[in-house]
Amino acid sequence: MTDSLVSIIMPSWNTADYIADSIRSVLGQSYTNWELIIVDDCSTDGSYEVIRPFLADSRIRYYENENNMGAALTRNRALRKARGEWIAFLDSDDLWRPDKLEKQISFMEDNGYVLSYTSYEKIDEKGALLGIRVTGPAIVDRHKMYQYDYIGQLTMMYSARFFGLIQIEDIRKNNDYAIRLRLFAKGGTKAFLLDENLAQYRVRTSSISHDKITRKLKSHYDLFRVNDARPAAVALWFACRNMVFGVWKKMRYEKRIAK
Repeated sequence: MTDSLVSIIMPSWNTADYIADSIRSVLGQSYTNWELIIVDDCSTDGSYEVIRPFLADSRIRYYENENNMGAALTRNRALRKARGEWIAFLDSDDLWRPDKLEKQISFMEDNGYVLSYTSYEKIDEKGALLGIRVTGPAIVDRHKMYQYDYIGQLTMMYSARFFGLIQIEDIRKNNDYAIRLRLFAKGGTKAFLLDENLAQYRVRTSSISHDKITRKLKSHYDLFRVNDARPAAVALWFACRNMVFGVWKKMRYEKRIAK
């Protein structure tokens, strides 16, 4: 395995209660050649005071938006700062297992993959396991990606050398899905699953998963209409189909496991 630099993208907004644990899960990685790029979107909860002690590690770089820009533009800014050969993502309330980077980079390099993702498990707001494991198809191609977003943002890694700089439109929700649609716009793109639980996704009551169906449908419509520049009728079709495959994903790829 080579010692290529991994750029870790971490947008932050009012996660003072969680971000220290997220940063520690990066510091605890067995693979050490990484840079953590934190871009704070005008937090008002004292997040910087939590982050500041970690800035003694030169691998951690911190930026603050002058105005609240939303997650999409905040991720765009972080991606423009990235210098690594590999790009990975970790939101400021989620966690990685200590061997996440090491195992995923080996998986990609050994097989010549440029895009991969892993399985993960869900935790509650206090960090307790919920007994839910989320996986996905062994291979996600463009067709599957337009069915639904099977890839967990906190598990995805891609080759910056292969895909180049990824930037998305200013949409308030589903901006992680928007990044993947940009990746899959490159012909022949496939994402390969490393089927191990290497991350923990924190379920919060304010997350999009708790939105009402009408708001979910609207956010999916905006994804395809604004970010993907689809005609209105096509965007609505994709959005409705997404809702159906969202139910399928939960049935097929979310499993109860022992806590």
